[in-house]
Amino acid sequence: MKQKRIIGRREKITLPKWGLNLISAKVDTGAYTSSIHCEYAEEKTIKGEKVLEFRLLPSTHIKYTGETFQTTNYTQKKVKNSFGQAEIRYKIITKVLMFGEEFEAEFTLSDRSKMRNAILIGRKTLKGRFLVDVDQVNLSHHFKKTTR
Repeated sequence: MKQKRIIGRREKITLPKWGLNLISAKVDTGAYTSSIHCEYAEEKTIKGEKVLEFRLLPSTHIKYTGETFQTTNYTQKKVKNSFGQAEIRYKIITKVLMFGEEFEAEFTLSDRSKMRNAILIGRKTLKGRFLVDVDQVNLSHHFKKTTR
């Protein structure tokens, strides 16, 4: 079994497929699924194929690009929001880079405008990979600096 890395309550993660480097994410062991802020998501049919178009991060975020992304690899999922209400969200899969390792993770697209962090890392992403030390922050980013 692979050694689990210790991560903090907030971590800098990179989502290479979307060109988002070292974005602050809140680690939340109370949430099952990871989520990312999305103000626009729309299903379209392009050349006979269902495609999800979406834009990530709030327009006020320092790393917001306004770029519209597309994927055919998506589903819809019923989740409970932070207020305990059930809602249907789009779920997408992408690569995540932390501690110099790349792995796939699922993210639901949600309105996190009232939250401090645009990205939340849930248990499904953490399981089998990480242990959380709530006294720490940005251990993945510090790891990157010390291993160059």
